[in-house]
Amino acid sequence: MTCIAEIDPIAIEVTNEINENLNRDATTTSATWEHEHLAKVKIRVLRGHLDAINSCKFCKFDQQILTASNDKTVRLWDFNTGAQIQCYEGHSSYVSCASPSKDMTRFASCGWDKMLHVWDTATGKIMWSSRHDGIVTCCCVSHDGKLVVSASDMDYHIRIWDMQSGQLIHHIKDLHTSTITSCHFSNNDDRVITTSMDKTVKFWDITTQKNTVSLTGEHINVISDCSFSQDERRLATVSWDKDVLIWDVPTGMYRSSGPIKLAKAHEGSVSSCAFTRDGSILVTGSYDTSLVVWDVENCVQKLKLQGHTDWIEDVDISRDKKWLLSCSKDKTVRIWNIENTDHIPKVIENKRSIGLKMVKCFECGKPFSMAQVERPEDSTQCVFCRMEKRINNSESQNFLREVEQDHADL
Repeated sequence: MTCIAEIDPIAIEVTNEINENLNRDATTTSATWEHEHLAKVKIRVLRGHLDAINSCKFCKFDQQILTASNDKTVRLWDFNTGAQIQCYEGHSSYVSCASPSKDMTRFASCGWDKMLHVWDTATGKIMWSSRHDGIVTCCCVSHDGKLVVSASDMDYHIRIWDMQSGQLIHHIKDLHTSTITSCHFSNNDDRVITTSMDKTVKFWDITTQKNTVSLTGEHINVISDCSFSQDERRLATVSWDKDVLIWDVPTGMYRSSGPIKLAKAHEGSVSSCAFTRDGSILVTGSYDTSLVVWDVENCVQKLKLQGHTDWIEDVDISRDKKWLLSCSKDKTVRIWNIENTDHIPKVIENKRSIGLKMVKCFECGKPFSMAQVERPEDSTQCVFCRMEKRINNSESQNFLREVEQDHADL
């Protein structure tokens, strides 16, 4: 058990007494808040899977959670209540991954049974399936919901499918020389980014049908996952070598100066990563059972979270940057509330130490000091843009009140 003194301000460890009270029949599902009364980081734990959980994703605009497990099922959960909405059974072996469409009307799943399934979420029926030559290690639905990409072991092939019909559009061979560990669409859905046990990251352009970018030579072990910021300015890669690297792909600066290496925070292999939409925050999960929240602008660790009792397999972060999601071999899904972490003494100390750090405003493009930032959601806007936004909101509210009053007078 982790020593509370190491993370005293957060106080997130569950006591043995609580653990004993939570022992129950593994066939039931449950959602419980498990944190100390005064904890700054509140944690909800979802239970229901009977084996290791390999993937977890926020979906339907963060109102639902989709998980895939070695218990051969995919499950859909309600974010607000933690209740299980539906359990999807169709795989005959471990489910490697489940990826939702943006509106969550459909999702794709793949597994060790060599199958890729596309499901109708509401009916729970499989719309179409495809059998691969080897284990299907990963899959991903495009942001517009029109395409699905899948990657298989043994042959190291990548396939791109029509989401609706199941028609094979592209069959990509000889891109990697070893097992593909993750596959993702770029935010414009014009490229597929893959990571592999061959220690490389590849960008495959769907229009030109060519490998346009190869990232090699920096990681010294398996690259397990990657994540793009929404503007595609930053690509994060994580590896079994315990390193977290940030690549400036659009400008090609990595060719001359290499990627930015975030200081070592994990003691075990890093399994997964996820950027916030604006690219200011990165969360990483590790086989050392910890999550780390990174301040990307300043290249420093902001927060380290512990609570899982086995390897963390996947992580995600909500659109509003208030919630983290993680799943583990310990058969649980954890939802972490990080909106109040800026009040933790250690985080305040770190913030003061970088107070003179200048960053560029996302709205006007002018530089401003991080010392001006009071809330995490303000970290991308200077004080003037924030004030202008508040004034505009206030004027809009006043205008609406005047209109309502005019109608009332009539």
